[in-house]
Amino acid sequence: MDEEPIPVTRAVQGGTAKLLPDVDHEGGWLLTVDGTPQSYVDLRDATYLEFEYARRVAHVLDLAAPPEQALDVVHLGGGALTLPRYVAATRPGSRQRVADTDAELLAFVEEHLPLPPASGIELAAQDARDFLDASPAASADVVIADVYGGVHVPAHLTTVSYAGAVRRVLREGGVCVVNVADAVPFRFAGSQVATFRTAFAHACLVAEPSVLRGRRFGNIVLVASHEPFPVDALARRAASDVFPARVEHGAALERLTGGAAPVGDGDAAPSPEPPDGAFTIG
Repeated sequence: MDEEPIPVTRAVQGGTAKLLPDVDHEGGWLLTVDGTPQSYVDLRDATYLEFEYARRVAHVLDLAAPPEQALDVVHLGGGALTLPRYVAATRPGSRQRVADTDAELLAFVEEHLPLPPASGIELAAQDARDFLDASPAASADVVIADVYGGVHVPAHLTTVSYAGAVRRVLREGGVCVVNVADAVPFRFAGSQVATFRTAFAHACLVAEPSVLRGRRFGNIVLVASHEPFPVDALARRAASDVFPARVEHGAALERLTGGAAPVGDGDAAPSPEPPDGAFTIG
């Protein structure tokens, strides 16, 4: 009989990483760093997404091109490589590049949660902005930014020049997806909408209604594109999900973000501190 999976721990650049088996879901693993959940992976089914925000990013990926069409995807921030695994499973033949500064974390994940053979996923232990600047122009269909230093998005990944670097790497019909965390009055999320609008013509936000109504701090997915994105289809998928979410765009997005200004390099600051207990586990 197979041995029962057991938790494993390793010191990584970002702190203490743990991989915890899900006793209620065979094949499931939770990655935490210093007690903060980072990723959830199902080794038996890469299309199973436990985290709500990951499901919302997956909806965007599903709508980015016709079903099963291969994509070139850049992932800024690796975690346990949940979304790269999802793309590999749903769009075979896709070419994916993952940049994460924490080489020890990437090695830890590769050792204990190995990627499937011929996954098309390449890993680079590199800063996200440096990785973008070294990438060819118009080389990606999708850029997914989910970069956290501890519990904060680093300041240098919040600016107009950063948004421009993302835009340069994307093809004309490409889409950018950014995971941010915020709460009412959405000063950070609003500033990111304004910042990415300097590089992209279209933007929307996807989040749980309780976050949008100001009841709690939580993840907000920003979607930006140069060409129109099918927001109505995204809204239907988000609303019918097991974790329902709402899509804000147009006038509703303007009201939500309150006329926030873009972030210049000289004004950059990390994302806000989550309240105690917002993302931790026992």
